[in-house]
Amino acid sequence: MTKHFRIAAGLAVAPFALAAASHLSAAPPTDTMMNEQVGSYDWVRPQADYIRREVMIPMRDGKKLFTVIVMRKGTKDGPILLSRTPYNAGGMTSRNRSQKIEEILPIMDADFVNDGYIRVYQDVRGLDGSEGDYVMNRPLRGPLNKTKVDHATDAYDTIDWLVKNVKESNGKVGITGSSYLGFTSLMALIDPHPALKAAVPQSPMVDGWMGDDWFHNGAFRMFGFDYDLVQTVKKGGGAVPKGTGDEYQAYLEAGSAMDYAKAYGLLDLPVVRKVLEHPSYDAWWQGQAVDKLLGARKLTVPTMLVVGQWDQEDSYGAPAVYQALKANGTPSEMVSLAIGPWRHSQVNYEARELGPLKWEGDTGAQFRQRYMKPFFDCHLKTDAPKCDTPPVVTYATGENRWEVSQSWPAGSYTPLYLAANYGLSWSKPAAGSDSYVSDPAKPVPLLPRPVHMQGEEWKTWLVHDQRFVDGRTDVLSYSTGVLDRPVHIKGAPKVELHASTSGQDSDYVVKLIDVYPQENSANPALAGYQLGIGIEIFRGRYVHGFDKPQPLEPGKGYKFQWSLPNVDHVFLPGHKIMVQVQSSLFPLYDRNPQSWVSSIMEARPSDYVKATETVTYGGDAASAVWLPVAGD
Repeated sequence: MTKHFRIAAGLAVAPFALAAASHLSAAPPTDTMMNEQVGSYDWVRPQADYIRREVMIPMRDGKKLFTVIVMRKGTKDGPILLSRTPYNAGGMTSRNRSQKIEEILPIMDADFVNDGYIRVYQDVRGLDGSEGDYVMNRPLRGPLNKTKVDHATDAYDTIDWLVKNVKESNGKVGITGSSYLGFTSLMALIDPHPALKAAVPQSPMVDGWMGDDWFHNGAFRMFGFDYDLVQTVKKGGGAVPKGTGDEYQAYLEAGSAMDYAKAYGLLDLPVVRKVLEHPSYDAWWQGQAVDKLLGARKLTVPTMLVVGQWDQEDSYGAPAVYQALKANGTPSEMVSLAIGPWRHSQVNYEARELGPLKWEGDTGAQFRQRYMKPFFDCHLKTDAPKCDTPPVVTYATGENRWEVSQSWPAGSYTPLYLAANYGLSWSKPAAGSDSYVSDPAKPVPLLPRPVHMQGEEWKTWLVHDQRFVDGRTDVLSYSTGVLDRPVHIKGAPKVELHASTSGQDSDYVVKLIDVYPQENSANPALAGYQLGIGIEIFRGRYVHGFDKPQPLEPGKGYKFQWSLPNVDHVFLPGHKIMVQVQSSLFPLYDRNPQSWVSSIMEARPSDYVKATETVTYGGDAASAVWLPVAGD
């Protein structure tokens, strides 16, 4: 039997061997010294369950933009979902070089392409496969952009080409994306193409000075230099080459933002020079603010604005656009707002947790399936279902549930006053004050040292336990007693801080914190945890207006007002509410020298001085955090 098997096996293999030999003989003859590189290899094989096309789409100025079109085989009458990206459209559509469509696209795309959508990614002008010049957050054509093209015109021309040339489509287009892609999604709403029927901008870059990537209320975000180097250098870019040590120490030793830029050769980057030249909220910044651009127009494309409650990069933009549009009378059926329990862009990934916090299931998938896709379906599908988009949808952290509201903020503003003995009071207390010394040589860190602002540490820093600074002599911590009832807030808490300084300038950082019970057997990792619910900074020189920097008069009391990020959170019974006040958050924000210099970007070592900061409470100078308390 053994001999018979071997003969049978040999007979079975022979035809295949002959066929293989025939195929090889048909190929060009090889020589051991010939060039063995070939021109290309099509990694999308015939067995793939999708079609993937790469095209160059012409713009009105003659430049062509690299675009990738992906759809499941057999797609007909499909809506187009477009994203315009600076992060390599080719790479975003070849994630695993698989023959399965769900594997080559980002996670968030699966629900769409499995339901007949045509997914399109495009490199923005001047990057990766696209022609033209790259300009960071290219402004709208006009005073800041003398050319005839911008992200609005490029989106228009792209959509025009797609609906005329993608025969599998139904001629309806939606646009989406997060961060920079959220910015390009918003720009597409300015003079939009008639085929653009819906938009979901996520964590969009809207105003780089007021509260998104480069500044927050006038304080400069030093880590932006790394992004500038990655985005605008063709060869040799990447993170600033300061090594892998403690970033707190590296930034402290470098000095001012200008000194840091000089030390690492960053002044060769036009975008760095632009930012350093515009430290205040001047016409250059104001002219780029997308919320102002959209607020001055009638919105004609239904739009759902999305942001994460703990977005460490772009917490400002989406709510700012929402408020600007509501202020100009835009109805709820045209603009809605969604806030999830996420870090930056986490809506597009698995989102079961954030740092130590655990949610009820995958909140990213829940949002996409319950709200985002139905929104696109009702506006883009040929036989569209009826639209039932909630005006506002948020996730109530603390009690961990999705909620629908009719407007935002959805709570009534109620003051929680700073009080004597480092307390917090719902009624105005007797007048008093507390002081601390702020030393620029020893700024308060944003994370326990050594500080590394990359990876998970950066993604989750906003939910890091704040006990690591509670008790520092340059941090004031005020607390309620143990709550006997829940306190539910829905909106952006507002800071009213009455303070004076012995210097001529100062930063103020306020943190709204949920203090967990000291004993927590259900989740020991959160026992006594001080969870940041909102953390934000204000640069004192702008107390009279963000375009009017002025020195502070030593010893004079000022009322500083700003907002914390938008939240939906429940402080549970048994917890406490805490408010921390400090004057630095380093190295995320550059140090305020606390003496007067016309531009903090160019402060010299001798400009950095200690200052005594005095916070007042009660009476006519009652410091408080105004909480948007919901009437549950």
